[in-house]
Formats: sequence, structure tokens, C-alpha cells
Amino acid sequence: MAEREVTRTKKDSSDVITALCNPAGSWSPRSKSDVIADIESGNHSYYVKWPEKRTEIRVVAGASGKYLRTDRDTTTRNNLLDLPNC
Repeated sequence: MAEREVTRTKKDSSDVITALCNPAGSWSPRSKSDVIADIESGNHSYYVKWPEKRTEIRVVAGASGKYLRTDRDTTTRNNLLDLPNC
């Protein structure tokens, strides 16, 4: 399993994450559906290295389907939205 560091996210007009990116990674950009498949199959893991700590990106089942998130802090807000755009 390869670990992939995420430094940016691609978002649609509703701030829904559609892809994960790292300009230094040969895998980037990677669509949300492919990332979800990677994580669920155990083929790859994805993480964000915040200044204060490293957090794993996980798959969450929401009301409108699966989505990606990380828990950087104790808020319920999805911190992946804090990353710059791809």
C-alpha cells in the first residue's frame, strides 16, 4: 500500500470535493471516486500533513453518498475544504 500526501483539493461550485491533488505526486489529480475505491480496497491511503499534525483521509457515508474527510480538529467541519484548490 502506498501512502499519498494530499496538498490540494478540487471542489465544485457547491464546495463538494471532486478530486485530491499533490502537484509533486505522479498520481495527482485523483478523482473522489477513485480515492474512495483506493481507501476501501486498502490499495492506497491518503493523508494531509497539517502544521500541527498528520491526519488520515477517510471515507464517510453521508446522506447523499460517500465523501472524503479528515479530522484535523474537534469541529464537525470538513478540514479538507481548507486546502487550496488544485
